[in-house]
Amino acid sequence: MIAMDSFPVVKKDTILKEAIETMGLSNLGIISVVDNNDTLLGVITDGDLRRKLLKVQKPLSFYLIDDVIDHCIKEPLTTLMEVKLTDALKIMEDNEIWDLPVVNENKKLLGMLHLHQV
Repeated sequence: MIAMDSFPVVKKDTILKEAIETMGLSNLGIISVVDNNDTLLGVITDGDLRRKLLKVQKPLSFYLIDDVIDHCIKEPLTTLMEVKLTDALKIMEDNEIWDLPVVNENKKLLGMLHLHQV
């Protein structure tokens, strides 16, 4: 598991431009969106951004001042810390995802499982 301070995390009122810049600092292609208590509110991936731009056909600058929460996947798939790694990997395989947030029972973000770092 990647510790929370080692992958991109932004607050829900971060503007999309800053979130994209933060994503660019890592090689993961995903950002977790949290509230002030580090409760996971959603995730946004570089693929989500690309699909949105292609679907809506508006320039990127149209979105850059929006809050990131307006564009994230709310209620993403997650796993609990006590779940066996093999079960978490099965979730990732079944859903064809590379990243899986690790949360506690209150949805507080604890870390991230990344397929190539497990």
